Amino acid sequence: MNKAFILAAGRGDRMRPLTDHTPKPLIEVGGRPLIEHHLLGLQAAGVEAVIVNLGWLGPRLRERLGDGERYGLSIAYSDEGWPALETGGALQRALPLLGEAPFLLVNADVYTDYPFSKLVTRAHNWPVDTLAHLVLVDNPPHHPQGDFTLRDQHVIEPPSSLRLTFAGLSIIDPRLLDNAPGGTFSVVPLLRAAARQGRLTAERHAGLWSDVGTPERLLQLQAHLHSSSSVPSASP
Repeated sequence: MNKAFILAAGRGDRMRPLTDHTPKPLIEVGGRPLIEHHLLGLQAAGVEAVIVNLGWLGPRLRERLGDGERYGLSIAYSDEGWPALETGGALQRALPLLGEAPFLLVNADVYTDYPFSKLVTRAHNWPVDTLAHLVLVDNPPHHPQGDFTLRDQHVIEPPSSLRLTFAGLSIIDPRLLDNAPGGTFSVVPLLRAAARQGRLTAERHAGLWSDVGTPERLLQLQAHLHSSSSVPSASP
């Protein structure tokens, strides 16, 4: 069974006051909540089961998504309470639900036209020596320093000055967490360790991507989508 894990537990402090009473994944973009764009995209790509972690206003998210039937998916929840665990702790908590096969990992608070089918295909043809695969994008204005250096489809450590930004889309092999510290921790040190071992691959996505991290970026994305939908299609 193809599985995906959506990180949806964060508080979204920079999005306040929008997130004071609404979970960040339920903020609407293009006429539907951010997380629903991901659910529909995952289902279209052949994913069958999705695990969603819960933290800030978790009951609101569970109430909205239900068991996933209306999205053509089976949705289970990893409830972390509040304060929620960081990315690494969230993954470790959810491993019993995720199983032993590589799974897709998606940040709920990004918007993109990246085709999830590419990650599904890669997960089905997973190299035994790889621990994770990342989708990277060009550095946005609010993150000019980037995160990782891509060279010959691998992330290299230490990174050079030519960095790209992690898009919040990836494939994780559960073995990445074999030596995890436990408790609340970030997954980034584990990814960097895998890169030093030559076991972290990546690709660059040149299409639409937005980290919907502030009200200003939300407005910019909404304006972009409205403008794009207003432009007549080119004649064949």
